This record gives sequence, C-alpha cells and structure tokens, in this order.
Amino acid sequence: MYYGGAESWNLRDTHMFETLEHVMEARGPKAKAIVWAHNSHIGDARYTEMGVLRDELNIGQLCRQRFGDDAALIGFGTHAGTVAAASDWDGDMEIKRVRPSHRDSLERLCHDASVPRFLLDFDPHQALRHRLVEPRLQRFIGVIYRPDTELMSHYAEASVSRQFDAFVWFDETSAVTPLGREHGKPGVPDTYPFGL
Repeated sequence: MYYGGAESWNLRDTHMFETLEHVMEARGPKAKAIVWAHNSHIGDARYTEMGVLRDELNIGQLCRQRFGDDAALIGFGTHAGTVAAASDWDGDMEIKRVRPSHRDSLERLCHDASVPRFLLDFDPHQALRHRLVEPRLQRFIGVIYRPDTELMSHYAEASVSRQFDAFVWFDETSAVTPLGREHGKPGVPDTYPFGL
C-alpha cells in the first residue's frame, strides 16, 4: 500500500472520524450513518500490518473504539475485473484491469470457493470467525493501483475476521462510472445534497 507515514495517515483518518462524529451529533442521539471507504480505512487497523507494524489507525478502528457493537465494519473483495484508479497521487483516473488474486491471499481463498458472490457474516458464526482469524495476505486497492508492483504495493497481512464484522465477495467486478457535472444542479456545490 502507498502511504506517506503514520502521522499523515493517522491525521487523515482521525479527521474522517471527527467529521463522522460531528455529522452524527448534528443529527441527534438516534443518528445512524454509513461510511463508504476503501478497506484500508474501514477495517479495524489493529488487525492489519498497518496497525501492527506501522502504528497506523483508521476510521474503522476509531468507530469500534467509540461505538462498540453499534458499529459494523464491512469489507469488500474481488478476484479480478476492472477498477477506476490512478497510477500516481494527483494522477488521472484510469480504468485498469485488476490482476487475478495472489495464490496465498484471502481473495484466492474466496475465488477458489467457486461462488461468484457471497457474504461472510462473522458475528453469528464463531466457527467461521475462528477459521479466518489467522493473518493472510489481503489485497488493498484504493485511489492508486499499480498492477506491475501489486504484491509489494497492494497486499498486506491482515486477519479478515478480526478486521471486519462481515466481508462481501464479488469474484469479478467492474470499475465505477463517475457521474459528470451534467448530473448535478447548476450553481449547487459538489457536496449537494448534503451541503457539508
């Protein structure tokens, strides 16, 4: 994974978490929220290389620490397909082909199940949680994707059943199609309809 150091990563994810707290406080005591972010932000960092080896935290960890069982951390994975990502920070978005998953990875384990789509819900299934507790390679594709250095730059050891409460699998995915400005309302900021 690409990173600029624990301090800058921690600052960014702490800011994400504080923003979430402010939004929920503004909505009142019964507020609920869904945060959509890459797995490296959503999965509890304490059960990944980023937390264990680099002292990085993330919004998933902060949500578990603050909200306990009221937070549900859900990860996503794929074996192959396409992704919308850049080759470098501040680079243009490209539609890139995702390499087939590494033979020793969580993604290959899921692919080898020969089921195109499924949900692993770790909460009620203690046997499943226990079976997937051992750290194994897990792929993290985010804003940057470099297929030629994928093993070094996009895989890390993680315990999927401790990192997430559930894991959604799509054997093959397609890149998102961004909405252009023509889909927005004239004169309305990009944050519409939220206005944050």
